[in-house]
Amino acid sequence: MSSSIDERRPVRIGGASGGFTDRVAAITRLAKDSEVDVIVGDWLSENVMTGYGAGKARKVQSGAERDDLPLSERRKTAQYASTFLQCFEPAIHDIAQNKTKLVVNAGASDTELLAEVVQNMVKGVGYSMNVAWVEGDDVTAPFKKMIADGTPFKSVTDGKTLEEWGFDPICAQAYLGSLGIAVALGKGADIVICGRVSDAAPTIGVAAWWHGWAASDYDKLAGALIAGHLIECSVFVTGGYYSRFKDLMKSKKHLNLGFPIAQVYHNGECDIVKEKNSNGIVNNETVTSQLVYEISGPLYYNSDVVANLANVQFEETGEDCVHVSGITGLPPPPTTRCGVTADGGFQAEWHFYLVGLDMEEKCQWMEEQARFAIGEELISKFSMLRFHVHGTSPDNPKTQELATVDFRIFAQARDAALFDPSLPDGFARKLYETVLQSCPGVSRPNDLRQSTAKSYFEYFVTLIPQSACNHRVHLLFDDHAVIDVALPPLTQEYGSQDSYDTKDPVPLESFGETTDAPLGHVVLGRSGDKASDANVGFFVSNQEQWDWLRSFLTISKLKELLGQEDLSGGRIDRFEMPNIRVVHFLLKDHLDRGYNSGSKLDTLAKNLCEYLRAKYVPVPRKFLESGRI
Repeated sequence: MSSSIDERRPVRIGGASGGFTDRVAAITRLAKDSEVDVIVGDWLSENVMTGYGAGKARKVQSGAERDDLPLSERRKTAQYASTFLQCFEPAIHDIAQNKTKLVVNAGASDTELLAEVVQNMVKGVGYSMNVAWVEGDDVTAPFKKMIADGTPFKSVTDGKTLEEWGFDPICAQAYLGSLGIAVALGKGADIVICGRVSDAAPTIGVAAWWHGWAASDYDKLAGALIAGHLIECSVFVTGGYYSRFKDLMKSKKHLNLGFPIAQVYHNGECDIVKEKNSNGIVNNETVTSQLVYEISGPLYYNSDVVANLANVQFEETGEDCVHVSGITGLPPPPTTRCGVTADGGFQAEWHFYLVGLDMEEKCQWMEEQARFAIGEELISKFSMLRFHVHGTSPDNPKTQELATVDFRIFAQARDAALFDPSLPDGFARKLYETVLQSCPGVSRPNDLRQSTAKSYFEYFVTLIPQSACNHRVHLLFDDHAVIDVALPPLTQEYGSQDSYDTKDPVPLESFGETTDAPLGHVVLGRSGDKASDANVGFFVSNQEQWDWLRSFLTISKLKELLGQEDLSGGRIDRFEMPNIRVVHFLLKDHLDRGYNSGSKLDTLAKNLCEYLRAKYVPVPRKFLESGRI
């Protein structure tokens, strides 16, 4: 494998992890393929970062942060992604044998410590590899100084100021760009450990190093940004969360899906393929599914470049191979995304299981009983009290389980004592009192641990100047050199994203007779989250269906389909990608503050698309006759 920046063949980048739960064998499987040049992976979601960031801040505050302790002792309180090490350790031999580079988003709030651990593990099994780590994502100190100096910060989700948010920040974590990674690789690093770089940054950094791109090569960097986005969630692009999942089941390709590989060319275009002789599939639909996941509009922002998605094109150029082109780039913004963590307080929940007939009235009975038992005085002390009904009891149910509904009571408060089950006036004890007063067909779980207080974090997402990030590369070789990473040479301010209904709708009656059927019988899609924002992209198989979809699926129609789920009242933005027949929506502040503190079961908006695909709409009959999904 050549590491020369003059090499013009595409660099082959394997996507090993989309989160801390991904498979242990991932790095090993990709490292065994001698044609994979670099392996990248992401172990750090927003919800994971909050816990690590808060843990690091408390460790520093308590004085437990000590560099003089042995490595084995420092590891006991480490705030990095430990599951990364489970994946890395069995892969060391193959990485060394095939001279495969490794760039990972796993350092969290102890990036330096993780780099030291990795170096120690490599040496411990007799290999010599150059390890580097990237600094600058922890912006707690500059963020708090900026607050003290009067700098205003607003949430990018709901527009609230820090004062309106009302919580005391524990830590602040910025999303770094990719060029520090390129610098580390250019200096000879074999393994680069990052904290919170953007999800696609490892791929961008690898491609920029391999092809020798400059910071001003915006079209090329933008292409690599999208390549990174397509493989950053591991098998989401090879069959995971795929609307045609039943086809994979029929062909027995749904187990142990293959990991993706992006072949990034010198012009920024890429091929998306997957492991050799592996299950899953790569086609235009799986690539489209991942492209629309967790985006916010036609412009995809990054600290190095902004990618314009409007004219993206996909072409199936072989079996399990999709060529991606049409991406153009713009200068990055002067700011970057920054997540601020605070202690939110405490939460608890209680579940009753209801069965059978008259479910609406039973739920009403249970809510009124609960409110009466808790009492207005206690309710006034909660910051949140919500009642949720999960599931339905169908007519003439086949089994008792199918007829069972989960009636969930969810509460939050700043005071943990309100949830103390030993107190006669606490949340749990008050709900106990309703048990014998319930309507017919009610049971409760045997495990009541959820009814006791559990602490949770609040998360405030804002923007911080890139200049506030101390972006540096540390080489644990070459005399422990430290290299400053330059700020972008040119930046650009961006306003609101374009949002519109289709500009030339086709009369819906022109598509012929309709039948009320689930939207998902003809429409594919994918949904996701960014803090409390949700997004969902829908797409179809041919041009006639596209003309119908873009004409039918307006912003007002989406609100109608959301029904009672459209409770936040947040803005909904819409745009189209005609080359790949996509209608995309961004639902601002849809998720009740997001994963860490939200009350919804669908904390990451993973279920939103499938809910909407299940809604009945008037579908042209000829589409259904040609075959349903």
